[in-house]
Amino acid sequence: MNAYLVLDLRIHDMESFAEYVEKIPAVISRHAGHYTVQGQIPTVLEGDWKPDRLVIIEFPSRDNAKAFLADTEAQALFAIRHRSTTSRLLLVDGI
Repeated sequence: MNAYLVLDLRIHDMESFAEYVEKIPAVISRHAGHYTVQGQIPTVLEGDWKPDRLVIIEFPSRDNAKAFLADTEAQALFAIRHRSTTSRLLLVDGI
C-alpha cells in the first residue's frame, strides 16, 4: 500500500531553503519516493486551512516513508527546512 507525506509550508528564508530544495530529492529517491505535488500554491475550497505551499511525496509503503524520515541525511536537511520555513507534515496511507 502506498504511503504519502503531505507537507504544508510557508517559506521565511528562501536563501537557506534553497539548499534543502537542492539536496532533498536525492534522499527521497533513495527511499523509492517521488513527488506527486511539488511546492504548489493550493486553492482552498472548504474550511479554514490556509496552506501557503503544498508538497506531496509518494512512497511504495509506510516503511519506505518512515525510513526516509529516519535517514540521517534527511534529518540534517529537515533541520534546514525547520529553520527556513513554518511547516506541518502528515503521513497517510493510500488505498
